[in-house]
Amino acid sequence: MTFSFTRRPLKAFRLLGCLCSIFCFAAPTWAQQDIPPVDVKATYQKTEAQVPMRDGVKLFVSIYVPRDTSKRYPILMQRTPYSAAPYGPDAYRNSVGPSQTLAREGYIFVYCDVRGRWMSEGEFNNMRPMLNQASQSPQQIGEATDTYDTIEWLLKNVQPNNGRVGIWGISYPGFYAAAATVRAHPALKAASPQAPIADWFVGDDMHHNGAFYLLDDFTFFSTFGRPRPKPTTQGPPRFDFGVKDAYRFFLEMGPLANADKKYLKGDVAFWSEQIQHPNYDEFWKSRNLLPHLENVTPAVMIVGGLFDAEDWYGPTHIYQQIKRASPATHQSFVFGPWCHGCWARSEYSSLGDISFGSNSSKFFQEQIEARFFDYYLKDEGSNDLPSIYAFRTGLNDWKKYDQWPPANTQTRRLFLQPGGKLGFTAPAAGGQQYDEFVSDPAHPVPYTNRVALGRGVTYMTEDQRFAARRPDVLAYTSDVLKEDLTIVGPIKANLFVSTSGTDADWIVKVIDIFPDDTPEAAPAAQGNARFQPMPLGTWPAPPLAGYEMLVRGDVMRSRFRKSYERPEAMSPNQVTPVSYTLWDVHHTFRKGHRIMVQVQSSWFPLVDMNPQKFVDIYTAKESDFQKAIHRVYHTPKDATNLELMVLPE
Repeated sequence: MTFSFTRRPLKAFRLLGCLCSIFCFAAPTWAQQDIPPVDVKATYQKTEAQVPMRDGVKLFVSIYVPRDTSKRYPILMQRTPYSAAPYGPDAYRNSVGPSQTLAREGYIFVYCDVRGRWMSEGEFNNMRPMLNQASQSPQQIGEATDTYDTIEWLLKNVQPNNGRVGIWGISYPGFYAAAATVRAHPALKAASPQAPIADWFVGDDMHHNGAFYLLDDFTFFSTFGRPRPKPTTQGPPRFDFGVKDAYRFFLEMGPLANADKKYLKGDVAFWSEQIQHPNYDEFWKSRNLLPHLENVTPAVMIVGGLFDAEDWYGPTHIYQQIKRASPATHQSFVFGPWCHGCWARSEYSSLGDISFGSNSSKFFQEQIEARFFDYYLKDEGSNDLPSIYAFRTGLNDWKKYDQWPPANTQTRRLFLQPGGKLGFTAPAAGGQQYDEFVSDPAHPVPYTNRVALGRGVTYMTEDQRFAARRPDVLAYTSDVLKEDLTIVGPIKANLFVSTSGTDADWIVKVIDIFPDDTPEAAPAAQGNARFQPMPLGTWPAPPLAGYEMLVRGDVMRSRFRKSYERPEAMSPNQVTPVSYTLWDVHHTFRKGHRIMVQVQSSWFPLVDMNPQKFVDIYTAKESDFQKAIHRVYHTPKDATNLELMVLPE
């Protein structure tokens, strides 16, 4: 199959502003046309309870038991900081479980407010540090012990259960699902961490390679981070930005220190804690889940999205860690062409204007997710899920592998060359040595061409021609490909750069350029669709001839090029190697297409502005921000390149 394109307005996702997708998928709505959705109230009996933990704190649970009690059912639970609502024994959810498929399969569904959130007692701790050893003291608690104690209570008090428990969750609930596998309860037989958070400094949500993801962090914590003094059914009020343009809001806000002074007023504890920990110290390391994932006993199915704007680092690295530290674990890794949590939709066949040719979310729910839980919790079906089930963009097909990345790859280097060229041969001697641009913190490069407050998800595949036209974005383009080229796994960017300042951010974007006469453009061009009037707030279908599709982009903060723990200034105007990883891809550049690499030094306000001066960015003053001249080198000695893992066709 090939990409097809249709005219469709964007639907902006909001979670507390830009992270809306987490809430959206906590209680999805369904509109399947072939089978009516499950009538939850008619099918299930709801009860509520306060479950005591080992330290005496009680956690709220909402329980849905099938009204047909003629047989025993496994328990499938979700632990969430986003509310087990609706509250009250007569208030029912519109849907239960991960999907309508599983809602029909016969499960006891349990939703639990985690410690310190909503109707649960105790104190909430963001990404609560894991215990280093099995807890013996009632005062030693963590997400794993809270899960263990909840399961123990459910098995004794919720009937008719069959003695088996599963857990799933998307995003933050995905973190709790992964944490549940640490010294797991013996009855926990299956866990599906979906878009799970693993490390908030290196790769998920709040930081990428040490660079601060301003838009997500502020939008999320300005509401989610408000204090909750006691159990409640009411959430905090949403932060009022006062404008509809995130670029304008954050540019006018100025340095990060102004966020607290102008808006948060010391009322968001986690924001205040973050600014005291600008480097990868114990505050962040203790919240890294990965080192604790060993001797995992439940079967695990990790789920991720190739176009997940929030948590793509977590799924890939949790998979790798369990594979290394717990090789006997029955583990599968499934990823599709999804945005954050989009596999939980009833229909997902496109992102923005890009069609993937089929309803990949329904395929996942029916053919993968339901079969996983049915097998491990009900002994139904067969255990034939491959180790890796991966959707390949570009060709729009599903592939099965024994491991990720696949074993039979070849490493090829894609070199930046003089004259804006890009190729698989190193630059020759005697040509232009570098390209340069001026990076101005007062006029940063936007991460999207849209004018919107919420981040949304479509920037993950957005046409990058708007950026290539800027003088502070360098663009390098390959010749037309003579055959298909499939790249898999992480991309390593090896930069040789300099700056007139003492710090800089480096954003590298890998782009698929469609031919000027591409047949894929035909559907969108019919009826001159892209020139029709559109309502305000929507984004028109791109002119697909020559479309520059973002395949992957990511950022590196130069100060962390050697160590996240011990940042180091750059020496002005000195050529410096800066290497970092762009997270995994599974994409085919088709014959007749070209590859582009763009290099820039701002991606605003997705990433906060670097002052381009080696100071504490969290406390920097306006006078610390300065223009800087950045250079990217492409000589035989300093040959900037990307390491690609190429899969033979």
